[in-house]
Amino acid sequence: MAFSGTLVTHGQGRGIVVATGVQTELGHISRLVSEVKSETTPLLRQIADFGRWLTISIAVISAATFAFGVWAREYAVAEMFLASVSLAVAAIPEGLPAIMTITLAIGVQRMARHNAIIRRLPAVETLGAVSVICTDKTGTLTRNEMTVRKIVTSAGLFDLTGTGYDPDGTISLEDFSLGNKSLENHSLQNKSLEKKSQDANEINLEESPVLIETLQAALLCNDASLELDEKTDTDSSSKQYLVNGDPMEGALLVAGLKASLDLQSVTKKYPRIDLIPFESEHRYMATLHHSHIDDAFIYLKGAPERVLEMCANQRCTGENQIVHTEPLESSYWLEQIDQMAQQGQRVLAIAVKTTNNSHRDLKYSDVENGMTMLGLFGFIDPPREEAIKAVEDCVNAGIRVKMITGDHGATARAIAQQLKLTNSADVLTGQELEKMNEDTLRTRVLDVDIYARVSPEHKLRLVNVLQDQDLIVAMTGDGVNDAPALKRADVGIAMGRNGTEAAKEAAEMVLADDNFATIVHSVKEGRTVYANLQKAFLFMLPNNGGEALVLIAAILIGFQQLPLTPVQILWVNMVTAVALELALAFEPPEKDIMMRKPRHANMPILTHYLIWRIVFVSLIMMVGTMGLFLWGMEQGESVEYARTVAVNTLVIFQIFYLFNSRYIHASIFNWEGFTGNRYVLYATSILVLFQLGFTYLPFMQTLFGTVAINLNSWIFIVLVASSVLFLVEIEKLFVRNIRLRKPGVHNGI
Repeated sequence: MAFSGTLVTHGQGRGIVVATGVQTELGHISRLVSEVKSETTPLLRQIADFGRWLTISIAVISAATFAFGVWAREYAVAEMFLASVSLAVAAIPEGLPAIMTITLAIGVQRMARHNAIIRRLPAVETLGAVSVICTDKTGTLTRNEMTVRKIVTSAGLFDLTGTGYDPDGTISLEDFSLGNKSLENHSLQNKSLEKKSQDANEINLEESPVLIETLQAALLCNDASLELDEKTDTDSSSKQYLVNGDPMEGALLVAGLKASLDLQSVTKKYPRIDLIPFESEHRYMATLHHSHIDDAFIYLKGAPERVLEMCANQRCTGENQIVHTEPLESSYWLEQIDQMAQQGQRVLAIAVKTTNNSHRDLKYSDVENGMTMLGLFGFIDPPREEAIKAVEDCVNAGIRVKMITGDHGATARAIAQQLKLTNSADVLTGQELEKMNEDTLRTRVLDVDIYARVSPEHKLRLVNVLQDQDLIVAMTGDGVNDAPALKRADVGIAMGRNGTEAAKEAAEMVLADDNFATIVHSVKEGRTVYANLQKAFLFMLPNNGGEALVLIAAILIGFQQLPLTPVQILWVNMVTAVALELALAFEPPEKDIMMRKPRHANMPILTHYLIWRIVFVSLIMMVGTMGLFLWGMEQGESVEYARTVAVNTLVIFQIFYLFNSRYIHASIFNWEGFTGNRYVLYATSILVLFQLGFTYLPFMQTLFGTVAINLNSWIFIVLVASSVLFLVEIEKLFVRNIRLRKPGVHNGI
């Protein structure tokens, strides 16, 4: 069966079309993608809710203030209308859209430096809310570099050290097991292969002829090639190689290098004459080689169960290391195959058949029977070292990692144990998933972290079930068939190196290095972005609240002259506050950012604690600003002078409060707290210059109705405004003590 979209690389044939359009497998995937509706990100939902709440609140307060001023204080309608407009201008956070966009853009830039390409801006923050990461195994959690970990012959089990395509490794004897009871009396049992060193079961490869023949066969029945990595120092004793071809065949070549076999010499000694290429229906590959003498050999490698069916004998060594052939003992090989699979290894079998030099054409009938079993190779795609650390970081951060793979369950379990997933014992297969109803799966999916032999529909179903339980899900994928699940997930993550364009188009993020550790780093950046947005809100809203409360208090008291004019409020909001808020977008991650638990999907951006902080700081700013405005009026100064003092008081309040806002809970009374973000220092320095121009430049005085103030007024302004720094830090200390007594309290309180 040839599927729509398949590329034919060689050959020719004739077929019958049995399905077109949406009836094809490719069309089926396309339909799944079209049926998936992308969800709005948590941040956008929160901002939409906040915007509605803020708009209604400002409208109600402005209308109530207008009515109170006209009816209770007998202000003129025109005057109160202007005051109500001023109140609305003061309360609306004009810089919010700009701050959000810039903060998210900075997050995108930081992630790009670490090989994470963001395709949709809100996904930056969504990553920080992720509570479950569903990830592929091969290439993401693992190195995608097959390594021969074990070789089994009739003489014993051999372990190989080293990882990837680095030929620096050793071969040692793990155990001595004979495949035929008739070999028990051979002196080999008590000789070289049992000889062990104190540190390892070192062997003399020259005294292991069956092992050498097995490795030699693996080099010859092989279409891959190795080339020295250009980044490797040629003078170094350890050389890194790159594989051209199948990773498993490349691993066989590296195993030969570990046995000190010369690839060129072996292939030159036994040139290839003909081959049967690997095909899934046959599950093997065979090659015909002639030697420089009369002998010729057929080497065959493939699925172990299939190769065993084609073998009648097995290669053994007897007394004085003489190689001979014995009848095949199938039970021995089947037992070894099962044990290797239990260890998570992919198994490949190697066999040989002797023929003569007149044999030039290799046919299927030549290998169907009469083969001699040489050995088994156990491969493992080792986990990335950085992935192991990344999984640990996820556990500390309260994020559940779920491994989804098409491999056998035993292989997946072995990798999961090395990665130290939360639950590395239980495995759910695609077949089991199909039999489960929604209620059963909803219960199991929270506990099980390993899913094997899954299909695209299974991935999509897992995402839906997890999201139904208010979890924020990230899903990785690389193939066309992964597109539906990538689109449905809160954060779809496509592979940049091996991913298809369909997967990238459906995803919010693309990994340039296909590395799981990059996802975890992106989660850290996402949490930082959200924390910085919260800090910006926590800084912005008290500033607006303080300005609004000043106007409301003036109207309630019945001032004839308002402390702030509309144009002065615009100056504070657009020039000063926005400049300071931008500095918070550059805040580095806090040390405990990856020790916090994921926030709930429905958690508002402003928690009860943050609302309290906003009210608390707004009152401080209102009292200080109103106090100095009244002080200026009592000194006999003009209303313009008192307003200039009030505006500068508000701005200096904001400068001091900016340092408080760098940490929501932690104290800033340390060197890092004052100097850890250089952009805060730049912003405050520039703002001081702006305020001096606002106060003393003639054209600014004309535009904003300000006048020059004396040094004595500046001293009072700084003293009063600095109070917010100390009062907020005292409040933080009090809250930290509450949090210590209640360790279960959420980060946002």
